[in-house]
Amino acid sequence: MTHTDVTLSPASAAQPAPDPDRPYQHYVYAYPHKTAYRPLPRGGARLRDLWADEPKDALSLYFHIPFCEVRCGFCNLFTRIGAPDGLTTAYLDAMERQARAVREALGGEARFANAAFGGGTPTFLEAAELERLCDLAEYGLGADLTAVPLSVEASPATATADRLSVLAARGTTRLSLGVQSFDDAEARAAVRPQRRADVEAALGRVRDAGIPVLNIDLIYGIDGQTEASWQRSLDAALAWRPEELYLYPLYVRPLTGLGRQAGTGSGDPAWDEQRLRLYRRGRDHLLAHGYEQVSMRMFRRSGAPADGGGDYACQTDGMVGLGCGARSYTSALHYSFDYAVGMQEIRRIVDDYTARPQEDFEDADFGWAMDAEESRRRHLLQSLLQAEGLRVADYRARFGTAPGEDFPAELERFAGRGWLDPAAGPGLLRLSPEGLAHSDALGPALFSAAVRARMAGYEPK
Repeated sequence: MTHTDVTLSPASAAQPAPDPDRPYQHYVYAYPHKTAYRPLPRGGARLRDLWADEPKDALSLYFHIPFCEVRCGFCNLFTRIGAPDGLTTAYLDAMERQARAVREALGGEARFANAAFGGGTPTFLEAAELERLCDLAEYGLGADLTAVPLSVEASPATATADRLSVLAARGTTRLSLGVQSFDDAEARAAVRPQRRADVEAALGRVRDAGIPVLNIDLIYGIDGQTEASWQRSLDAALAWRPEELYLYPLYVRPLTGLGRQAGTGSGDPAWDEQRLRLYRRGRDHLLAHGYEQVSMRMFRRSGAPADGGGDYACQTDGMVGLGCGARSYTSALHYSFDYAVGMQEIRRIVDDYTARPQEDFEDADFGWAMDAEESRRRHLLQSLLQAEGLRVADYRARFGTAPGEDFPAELERFAGRGWLDPAAGPGLLRLSPEGLAHSDALGPALFSAAVRARMAGYEPK
């Protein structure tokens, strides 16, 4: 499971302005979400034109592998269960064709500052296929994986010694393991079939592989979870002294396994209160054990190596995504392929991707055009949701204005709710602890009306 996509999914009805009294609305890891993307005119978004005048000295590279051995009940990622014989090979063949088209569009001066393999489950690929994936990054696109941070996501079942050996040898600096819970009953409640013994064995293999940064994903808000069982999972994770921990609130979204079951929905105040209570307990427990809070979800062990490229800034630098679930960012356009959650539609999109000739990868298919206002919103949102906050001077240097001039009503409302840290000073916009706790309400409050309308108009499939 990727820690970048776990909870955000399409609305099934018109979306009003966010209700600030609901703490759990959307996990905002990027802006805008793919449900705001729409088909682009054929031939009207040539990659070579999109990238012609873009800075290309500190790009992020992302490869999306849309395969999993099982699909968890909460998962709304772009991924399918299993792969018929030959499909992973056909998918890598298509990625190779796409890589050639992208490299031609980027020209010879592109430099990558970091790389990530996500999904889905990249380690669904066998060891030899992971070698090929790394070759695509290095020889297909010119990314030196041994010289830049490389993050890879894995599941306990697929974190085998041979796969981890390949990843370690090819320069992986961070391995993120989707554990979610060390309690077998909670894992079953989340429709995630796994046993704690297998999770512990996988963690041992990751440590044996010598990858510098281990991240463990955990989820709170699972049916039947208590404060005591949540702390037991936290303590089980801490026993491995992971360099990073991500704590995710559970969401129940349309077309997922849990979404098809009757039960707690996202508008239940009691569930909201339970999740807030578990979040605070988890946050305080990690802070007491020597972890620093990086965002609402992310905690890093004090003194642990950072996992990101030091010269890459997600607010300003571009991203190149390969694979049919990946996104790419230029200053003028965010683009991707078609998006779906339902298994039948995902299979159709994957089949379409694997059948494409190279020339069909020379255009962007779906996207959202970024104007000046949306660029300001994205910069504010992605900076403010980090614990370190936003330096007003950086914002002014980029846009010529201050955040308070561009978003006075929103910032006044956040301050009135106690979500901004008054001790930060006039040169820094930083969330208070309560603001970080309400990141999933604060982020959506910064969505533009145009983005909300597009997301509301998306038909779940």
